[in-house]
Amino acid sequence: MTTFRGRPKLYPVEEVRDQVYCQAGGKPRLADLYLPSLGAGKAPVIVWVHGGGWRFGDRHLAPDLSRFIAERGFAIGSFDYRLSDEAVFPAPVEDTRTMVRWIRSVGATYNLDTEHIGLWGSSAGTHLAACAALSDESQFLGDEHAGFSSNVQAVLGGYGPTDFSRIDADRIPVESQRVDVESVSVPNLLPASHPDSFESRFLGTSVGSSPAEVTLANPVTYVRSGAPPFLILHGLHDPLMPWQQSLILFEALRDAECDATLLVMERLGHGFFNNSKLDLVDPGEITVYQTSSASRSVFGEHVAKVPFGFDLVEAFFRSYLMGG
Repeated sequence: MTTFRGRPKLYPVEEVRDQVYCQAGGKPRLADLYLPSLGAGKAPVIVWVHGGGWRFGDRHLAPDLSRFIAERGFAIGSFDYRLSDEAVFPAPVEDTRTMVRWIRSVGATYNLDTEHIGLWGSSAGTHLAACAALSDESQFLGDEHAGFSSNVQAVLGGYGPTDFSRIDADRIPVESQRVDVESVSVPNLLPASHPDSFESRFLGTSVGSSPAEVTLANPVTYVRSGAPPFLILHGLHDPLMPWQQSLILFEALRDAECDATLLVMERLGHGFFNNSKLDLVDPGEITVYQTSSASRSVFGEHVAKVPFGFDLVEAFFRSYLMGG
């Protein structure tokens, strides 16, 4: 039996590649599935939403989803969404919700527990996951798999934008720790308000001159009572996205009396979820923010002993998708 950090490989994993989950924009959009062999049991599902500033990346921009998560009993879906050189907001949010509905549509085929689906986002993927999870089910609708719900039961995200209007004000020079493809692919970072920034190109208009469009694209706009539980992670040494963006979302969830936890890691930069060696990284001191309603938190009362790496990812989703 193989192990990683002392954890056993619980299940063999079947990979189902290149599945067409929708035809958004008139093109086949592809997804990959990582399916643990549970026997008669159904696997809860985690949908990975890749980063890349909405401009680059695809479903393969991810850690080893089979090794770290699917082997532990979760089905994983990773998908391509429309990037900003093809379609602007809200197209990729629609694709995210369509992916969740497609997962439910194929649940019986792949032995999936479609009552328990979580979203796991990285950077821009965290933005898309938050918009999809927080908005009303009547918003950001695609045309496909309309008979299925796009609601999710948990959201884990890292270092994503939550209020475009405040990115530039909070961004300060930090010691760069560019160790993954999301960071090294951004050689010259433009202010969010610049017409050619990642954010402006995603909106299809300049962030600095389009307050109405900015509001519609901000995940915090859609925070509501009864939202699914959130776990948010951010590094203090993030040169691309200021950690205060995660604090903004946490505070909005707290004010709406939602279940939310924010972890701010002293030594981490951007894009750390893509690092398949994350379990070996020292995050430094971890500052923990929790809402009073985080009653099922994986941390309990021992917030000073926060697990980290893929142990943390598994613990969060095990708590909210498997009941402990």
